[in-house]
Parts: sequence; structure tokens; C-alpha cells
Amino acid sequence: MPRLTTLARVALATLLLGGAFTVLDAPSAHAKGHQVVMSGYAFGPRTLTITAGDTVTWVNRDSAPHDVKTTSGPESVHSPMLDKGGTWSHTFTVAGSYGYVCTVHPGMTAQLVVKAAAPRTPTPQAPPAHRHDNPAPSTASPAGEPAPATSSAHPHRTKSTAAAVPAPSSAAPSTPADRGAPVQPAAAADTAAGSARPLDPLLILAGVVAGVAVLCLLLVGSRSATGAAAGQGGAAKG
Repeated sequence: MPRLTTLARVALATLLLGGAFTVLDAPSAHAKGHQVVMSGYAFGPRTLTITAGDTVTWVNRDSAPHDVKTTSGPESVHSPMLDKGGTWSHTFTVAGSYGYVCTVHPGMTAQLVVKAAAPRTPTPQAPPAHRHDNPAPSTASPAGEPAPATSSAHPHRTKSTAAAVPAPSSAAPSTPADRGAPVQPAAAADTAAGSARPLDPLLILAGVVAGVAVLCLLLVGSRSATGAAAGQGGAAKG
């Protein structure tokens, strides 16, 4: 069970990280690429307008080396020296107007305008479905009795009517007339109740001991009476 919980947590973390990366990469999903050609000792196009997040790639088509260095703008950009056929790319994230030049050929100047990216509106999501547990129809409790308590496991559900009505207490049994049975004497009821109870072993043992004692007394008494009668008979004969 702990292993399943760990796997579930890893899967949930992966989904959350994937969603976060998707949100972070959302602006770059619509980023565009632009190209500026260095040819004839000039930048073409000489003026280029892009959106923040777009990437500009410079391509050198001249035999002479060229580079790109900003002379104005919100941030400083300087490319390495590019030989013929060389390329260099840069992504502009700060909006503003940039002026740049080739440091080897100061007559090669150009301008780059970076516009702020439009804010993205989040995609509306459907609200999660909510479950509503319909409570069971409540019944009016009798006057003077407390209302039925709700179950802790289902706070929205009430107990059934049978649970709300208290069961007859054993302290107040129904009368024979209510049950429809004939009335019996109290002694007979007590006798029936006593016969239904199990006998206590100590009471049985006490009864046996008392019986043995009585039997012994009877034997001793009978022997004494027999001895006295024999004595009286001998005296009469003498």
C-alpha cells in the first residue's frame, strides 16, 4: 500500500510539473523566427519589427567578416565575428527600440523594434462536478422526544424512522393484556423464571452436605433408640 501511495505522488508531481512547464512555455509557443541577411555591406531588412520572445538570426553572405553590436536599446547585444556563411541568433525578450551596427564596417547600420507580447488569456476550464447527497426525508418525532441524531459517517443523511423511535425498555415490559396472553399468577411466573435459571454449583454442594449430615443424624438417633430399647428389655427380664 505505501508503494502505491508513492507512485501516485510521483505521478501527481509529474502532472503538476508538466502543467507548470506548459504555462511557462506558453509565450514561446507562439514565438517567431526572423532572418537578417548581411549582403553588399548592408543589413537587410534595415528595419525590422518583431514581438518580445521572437528570435532573430543574422546570416553573413559577404566575403568580408561582419558582426552585430547594439548602439542603443534596453539591453546590450554583441555577436561574435561572422565569416562568410556564418550565422548567429538572439532572442529578444525586452521590448524597445534597438539600433545596431557592424563594428568592422560602421556604415552598416540597422534598427530593430521589439514590441511587447500581448497577454495571453487563460483557457476557461469547466468547474468540477459536485456531488450532492440528498438527505433522507425526515419524520416528525413524537412530542417530548429528542430529534433523531445524524450519523457521523454521513452528515447529510438522517437516521431512519425506526432508529429515531426508541425501542421498548426492558424495565417496563408489556402487560399480558397487551400481548393478548392469559394472565398467570405471580407465583407461577416466579416458578417458571426460577426453573429457567441455571443452578449454582455451590448451592448443589451445600444441599448434598446438608443431606449427608441429616442422614448421619438419623442413623445415630436410630442406633441410640435401639440401644435404649435393648437396655429396658434386659432390665425387665431381670
